[in-house]
Amino acid sequence: MTPETTAILNALGASTWPEADRVRAEKAAALAITAYADYTRDQGTPYVDHPLAVVAVLRAELKVTAPSTLLLGLLHDALEVSPSVAPLLTTCLGEDFVSVLQAMTPDHRLQQRNKQLGDETAWRAKTSRLGPEPLLIRLADRIHNLRDLRNSPDSGRRERFITALIEFYLPLAKSARLASTQLNAACSLLQAEFEHYEHRVPEAGP
Repeated sequence: MTPETTAILNALGASTWPEADRVRAEKAAALAITAYADYTRDQGTPYVDHPLAVVAVLRAELKVTAPSTLLLGLLHDALEVSPSVAPLLTTCLGEDFVSVLQAMTPDHRLQQRNKQLGDETAWRAKTSRLGPEPLLIRLADRIHNLRDLRNSPDSGRRERFITALIEFYLPLAKSARLASTQLNAACSLLQAEFEHYEHRVPEAGP
């Protein structure tokens, strides 16, 4: 087992999982390394750091213990950055797992094309249809992205992110908060992070 795989398994807390889940975790860790390899965020950090941070939010702050949710958190961006891994994901983790990932991924990413007029509206509609588990992961994703947003050198991206947060994600989180204690916690955390962001001066250049 590689050091990278071991680090991912430790981040998942997989050592305490039932054997069948540990086996899936090892497969998922290898898939994460494959899917996110050679990709970087616009902040200049390795892409895999982001899904690992999402897993940390889920575990430490939203008190998620379900292996299925944590594995989805680890691979939530796999099809977005590397759509070609879909067959391998299906072989290793099953069609149901990949179906959830597809529901969490913008259509233009799945179709490997540039974003077009109407795609943002379609993406918001698609996200609104997510069930509680993938929605929780999407909110954890927003939480980490918001925390890291100040490090983005792209002022347009920062502006688009905040606009989408205000117009869509915060209202969506509020509407879903009664569905579970974890969604309620995610809503409160996302709101708190937004207020924190608004009161700080961005560090990145214009």
